[in-house]
Amino acid sequence: MKIFKAFIIIFFLLFYNNLYANENSQRNEITKNLRCLICQGQSVYDSDSDFANSMKILVDKKLDQGLSEKEIYIYFKEKYGDWILYDPGLNKNTYLLWLLPILIFVFGGAIIFKRSIFKNN
Repeated sequence: MKIFKAFIIIFFLLFYNNLYANENSQRNEITKNLRCLICQGQSVYDSDSDFANSMKILVDKKLDQGLSEKEIYIYFKEKYGDWILYDPGLNKNTYLLWLLPILIFVFGGAIIFKRSIFKNN
């Protein structure tokens, strides 16, 4: 009987730990995609500034209210603008941000291709 009780206690401890880990990982995923406005180039997850700590608390509150990850991003985007997100969506304000690397790659590839053809002739 003692073994059965010990098994049940261990099972519940592991189950509780797993629930906590899933909730904490969602918070970490969200804060990794939010930019700290105080620190240069750091995410809220990596920063320890007062602003980042208050955003972590706010993310926890929003998760407790039942908001999804997307709804939390929308909340912060409306409050601070697109710059708060490390991975902004494709819209009319971010076309250049998404298309510029592709254009540079194509333009650079065309230059290299053109020089290699004329160098061989």
